[in-house]
Amino acid sequence: MTTDLKLVVGLGNPGAKYAGTRHNIGFMALELLSERSGFSFRQQAKLHGLAADTGVGEQRLRLLMPQTYMNDSGRAIRAALDWFGLEPHQLLVLVDDMDLPLGRLRLRAQGSAGGHNGLRSTIQHLGTQAFPRLRIGIGAPAENPAERRARTVSHVLGPFSKAEQPLCRSSSRRCSGWDSTSSAPEL
Repeated sequence: MTTDLKLVVGLGNPGAKYAGTRHNIGFMALELLSERSGFSFRQQAKLHGLAADTGVGEQRLRLLMPQTYMNDSGRAIRAALDWFGLEPHQLLVLVDDMDLPLGRLRLRAQGSAGGHNGLRSTIQHLGTQAFPRLRIGIGAPAENPAERRARTVSHVLGPFSKAEQPLCRSSSRRCSGWDSTSSAPEL
């Protein structure tokens, strides 16, 4: 059984209403990779999402943007793993994290959902926490715990401010730092 990365999934919510929101930073990273590498995503009903691939043979890397909405992302991820005959350790999930400052990245080989509904759904559908994830910092709405709780939904579903956009693009570029001419990053 190989431990090579074979599937990268960017989490987000489908539709124009959510485009450019903090919750969609996983989508943004894959869209940037697509622009840089010249491949395009296409609707794949059997995968419940938009899919693309880059590279050939053993270097093929599959990419997925679930169209199930964040809270049901695990259904699309499970479908992709089953369709391509992959194991959870061959997966990398790109996910927003408001516990990290904007632009900070944190790679983990496994772990809990940490309060993130997309990861919670993925863990539920895969039946394991043992899959790699790259948490992309989107910053917190406030430091005060009560204010933070009150503003969480509007924060994650809100767009990046004009001042935040350069750092958002920078972190998305760092997430998409590999292309079809090089091997996928090792975990």
